[in-house]
Amino acid sequence: MSKIPVVTVTGMIRLGQFLKLAGPVEDGAMARELVQGGDVAVNGQVDTRRGRQLADGDLVQVDSPTGTWAARVRTA
Repeated sequence: MSKIPVVTVTGMIRLGQFLKLAGPVEDGAMARELVQGGDVAVNGQVDTRRGRQLADGDLVQVDSPTGTWAARVRTA
């Protein structure tokens, strides 16, 4: 079983911002494409809202053409 990385953020962060910060996307346009395309899940549920606020402990998963990626949110 692989270990899921934890990404620490300060304060509130939205889904699109988290994807850019954590690294699976290079820019906001790529984040928008993946989220709106239904390729991003938060806590196991597909979410198409790029502006969704993430909470401490949320698990974000991305299925993209380059593979599957996941990280957990930790708020400082």
